Amino acid sequence: MKRRFLDAMTLVQDDGKPNLFLTMTCNPQWPEICDNLKPGQTAQDRPELVSRVFRAKLEDLKEQLFKKHLLGEVKAYVYVIEFQKCGLPHAHFLLTMHTQHKINNPDHYDKVVCAKIPDKLRHPKLHEIVAKHMIHGPCGPLRTNSPCMQGDPKLCRFRYPRQYNELTTQGDDAYPLYRRRNNGINVDVRGKTLDNRWVVPYNPRLLMMFNCHMNVEVCSSIKSVKYLFKYVYKGHNKQVIQIDPDEQGVVINEIKRFQDAR
Repeated sequence: MKRRFLDAMTLVQDDGKPNLFLTMTCNPQWPEICDNLKPGQTAQDRPELVSRVFRAKLEDLKEQLFKKHLLGEVKAYVYVIEFQKCGLPHAHFLLTMHTQHKINNPDHYDKVVCAKIPDKLRHPKLHEIVAKHMIHGPCGPLRTNSPCMQGDPKLCRFRYPRQYNELTTQGDDAYPLYRRRNNGINVDVRGKTLDNRWVVPYNPRLLMMFNCHMNVEVCSSIKSVKYLFKYVYKGHNKQVIQIDPDEQGVVINEIKRFQDAR
């Protein structure tokens, strides 16, 4: 972990701080996965199929970013693939752009990153994909038992719903406050009506191309490099095991004990 982190920091020394942070998550409903499942199977029954399809999509994404320069000419990049214990594989990218393609002002932010629900009549397909993959929640007062609710009092750790913004501005924590207008366009998610405040930032072209959760954010902080490597290579989770000295003669459930230790 330390070696990889220091390698990444050397890139920052040579090429400057990163400009874009991109996360791509595998979509178990991709046709390439669904068409190869046997009757009665789900995507989680075929981890080897999911991994192969995800890798093929990832290679395609790398070609779009680094050879076709879909977001601009990339000077340096680092990425890691994360396989969660109980989830789908996803990749985190940090992109450092060439000087002429650096994202320096809020007007340029809006050309790369979008945080709104598209109009259903003008862009029906994009509207459907955003509603399916790029809406956070519902959480907060709408769903207090959501996994993202933490602390006391319980608050969303991703800070949703965000505030309405007529224009994109630069925030204090190195992440921009994206344009989220109160334009009356809503979408129903899990029985709740949500608006632009709940949209995860995305790039429309990449989202239409890959049809999966594709979070794109403008970043201008070294903290994102630390997050990328120190979080992903954090190692296995630790377990707390209790040993009771007074259990002589008690039947020990070795299977349950083994599972708890796992």
